[in-house]
Amino acid sequence: MEATAALLPLLLLLAAALPAPSHGWGVDGHLMVCQIAQGRLSGAAAAAVRDLLPSYAGSNLSSLCSWADDVKFRYPWSSALHYIDTPDELCAYSYDRDCKDEDGVKGRCVAGAINNYTSQLLTYGRSSAAQYNLTQALLFLSHFIGDIHQPLHVGFTSDRGGNTIDVHWYRRKTVLHHVWDANIIQTAEDDFYGDGVADYIDALKKNIAGEWSEQVPSWEDCGKNQTACPDIYASESIAAACDWAYKGVDEDSTLEDAYFSSRLPVVNLRLAQGGVRLAATLNRIFS
Repeated sequence: MEATAALLPLLLLLAAALPAPSHGWGVDGHLMVCQIAQGRLSGAAAAAVRDLLPSYAGSNLSSLCSWADDVKFRYPWSSALHYIDTPDELCAYSYDRDCKDEDGVKGRCVAGAINNYTSQLLTYGRSSAAQYNLTQALLFLSHFIGDIHQPLHVGFTSDRGGNTIDVHWYRRKTVLHHVWDANIIQTAEDDFYGDGVADYIDALKKNIAGEWSEQVPSWEDCGKNQTACPDIYASESIAAACDWAYKGVDEDSTLEDAYFSSRLPVVNLRLAQGGVRLAATLNRIFS
């Protein structure tokens, strides 16, 4: 017992030093995207979402917006659907070239998954819907539209979207991917929103209705009568990854106030765009 007690502080220190696992935007980021989206749904889309959500969700889409991360072990085939690997240093995305899994199977990336689950949800209310699990399709789509807006989910192949770049976020050891998944958001909550995600969401909604209001129609638009347009979002993300996420970062970099303050506006914009676009996609699907 005494030996175990003596080892406990050391084990806690080791645990604190380990990089945290990366899951999309992280729970709070996905919750923000889905809460922003749910407040922008049309009557028809809101009714369809309520119908498809399981009863225990209480008609709250954001309560299950991280479900797709939670089921990666149950559905290991889904892991490749959360991201896109692009050629190193090219800073450009092409569906035909990049949307494939590690075995080279085409269409198995986050953009392909968005197209697939959009197509499934378009069968809602039709006899052909019986061949699909539309509840899972809704949860996957809602999560993946969030994922594709996280810049490092469309990152470089060699570093797996920043997952192999070790950094320190202030004093804590982590990886660059996790900085963008969660650390920037958590630091913003701690510094500006009293550690509360609700106030953060309210701030993003105010910007959507105010500072960004003139941009919102272009965010929502897909063009060419498309229901979903993940290629647009993926191209934006790799550009942001090159311009902001990777820029100035080397192995074992320490990222502190300068990185946080300059990258937070990018994170805020991508969260807002993800929420607005998820709502627009669901409104088109269920119109």
